[in-house]
Amino acid sequence: MKRIFDFIVAISLFIVTLPIMAIVAILVRWKLGEPIIFKQKRPGLHGVPFYIYKFRTMTDEKDADGNLLPSINRLTPLGKTLRRLSLDELPQLVNIIKGNLSLVGPRPLLMEYLPLYSPEQARRHDVRPGITGWAQVNGRNTLSWEEKFQLDVWYVDNQSFLLDIKIILMTVYKVLRSEGVSPKGKAFVEKFRGM
Repeated sequence: MKRIFDFIVAISLFIVTLPIMAIVAILVRWKLGEPIIFKQKRPGLHGVPFYIYKFRTMTDEKDADGNLLPSINRLTPLGKTLRRLSLDELPQLVNIIKGNLSLVGPRPLLMEYLPLYSPEQARRHDVRPGITGWAQVNGRNTLSWEEKFQLDVWYVDNQSFLLDIKIILMTVYKVLRSEGVSPKGKAFVEKFRGM
């Protein structure tokens, strides 16, 4: 039932937001160049990797040695706006249609984190990852890694259709208020380095 619900909602949202995505794509192409879509390998259900899609929010600026500048130096005003409004996440509707993502579930993090999880934290991969989740509506990027993982595992143990609806409605409210987009006093979340 969850997969059918995800598919129907994702297809519907994709059609409805297509004009918005077209405008965002034009702006990204104009301000940042190509590629328009940022693609990155992430762990999915049971840790099986897939490619997640987002609108690009950063430049490819490099230092004199050819290394990418820190993320904070490459995030553009357009990128900040896209992130604040969560518009950079819209291409993930394609991930839902393909079955890589769910509307609701623990956010898919970096592949490099997989060996750093405790056995309890690794349980977050017992369900399909989501565009939004219980951690996202309870603090998002203002939470510590430990708090996020506790909320993710709580969701795994308590998931239900009604809880998913609640999380979706809470997400709409949080996005409209731009809550929890960045950690306090920082532009980006610190990398997880194990507990």
